[in-house]
Amino acid sequence: MLTTTPGSVIPDHPDFLWRNPDPKSSYDVVIVGGGGHGLATAYYLASRYGITNIAVLEKGWLGGGNMARNTTIIRSNYLWDESSGIYEHSLKLWEGLEEDLGYPLLFSQRGVLNLAHSLQDVRDSKRRVNANRLNGVDAEWVDAEGVKELCPIVNISPDVRYPVLGATYQPRAGIAKHDYVAWGYARAASELGVDLIQNCEVTGLTIEHGRVVGVETSRGRINAGKVALAAAGHSSVVAALAGIKLPLQSHPLQALVSELLEPVHPTVVMSNAVHVYVSQAHKGELVMGAGVDTYNGYGQRGAFHIIERQMSAAIELFPVFARAHLLRTWGGIVDVTPDASPIVGVTDIQGLYLNCGWGTGGFKGTPGVGDTFAWTIAHDEPHPLIEAFSLDRFSTGALVDEHGAAAVAH
Repeated sequence: MLTTTPGSVIPDHPDFLWRNPDPKSSYDVVIVGGGGHGLATAYYLASRYGITNIAVLEKGWLGGGNMARNTTIIRSNYLWDESSGIYEHSLKLWEGLEEDLGYPLLFSQRGVLNLAHSLQDVRDSKRRVNANRLNGVDAEWVDAEGVKELCPIVNISPDVRYPVLGATYQPRAGIAKHDYVAWGYARAASELGVDLIQNCEVTGLTIEHGRVVGVETSRGRINAGKVALAAAGHSSVVAALAGIKLPLQSHPLQALVSELLEPVHPTVVMSNAVHVYVSQAHKGELVMGAGVDTYNGYGQRGAFHIIERQMSAAIELFPVFARAHLLRTWGGIVDVTPDASPIVGVTDIQGLYLNCGWGTGGFKGTPGVGDTFAWTIAHDEPHPLIEAFSLDRFSTGALVDEHGAAAVAH
């Protein structure tokens, strides 16, 4: 765990240092949420637009929320034009992010396979491959033998409960180390003059004459020219402080890692039908995630029967994992919209901006949404890549329905 004293140092990274000052009385921009999106937004505001009088407020420690509880997968092979646009923009930023931040992120483009287990899966998957290609996203369809060639440990026997009929494959996709991403953005933003304030919970938003003018926190009042909300998992709670009711449901999202193993899994495999995705981290542990639990809740643990059922199906796909020992499990909290797409942009309250509802797509979108959200704050209007994700789509009906189409277990 990160220490939270001024000038805190991460024990395993003695060269990593960020300022952890007491909050000032006033900032040009206050960002609520010190996870990947909040830190990335602060960095791009400072590096691209010269706005450095920024405070990132985090009620716990930086990167300790959903950023620390994800399965690290990065890809851009979404179906709809709007989704593929923002995720492909993000993937292109990922490809140069280590050099940009001057920090190792263990970004590994090992490819992602999305398995198809039924004829309907096959039709939907091929449709998505064609849509990806039209949008300039690298994607291809491989049959069961092609899956076996890319990932020899997958069981493609026709006798299993979920037989593998083929898969979509995105070669440029992969994984990165989530905590390194948070620390890299934090260090880079801090060096540009951004205040990163931990143990600082936002308890209220001050609005005067239709404009946000400050935030109330557990460490006192802070005046603000603009306020950006990026508190994944609790977005509806924070937005309610401004009287905004969001169309979000919060669900636990479970994952686990195994003991350290020798390299056995060369890529990332995802299955919407089985509701599981599997990769192998750089140190050797298997990283296995499940779909969202169906009930609403804020508990950072999920129902045992759900992950047990999903892992039993995963063992059929990966028999070699049957004797692997569990190291630890955890649960994050994801905000999911009715159309499974995020809400990003301006609000009816002047100077208040929203970034929420990413569901299972938040980590992979980190650089892209940080960049476009910073543009939105600096220009006080939505960036073209996120314009379709505005809150008013739920009243106009212009939904971006990625349920299932994204080949993830929403």
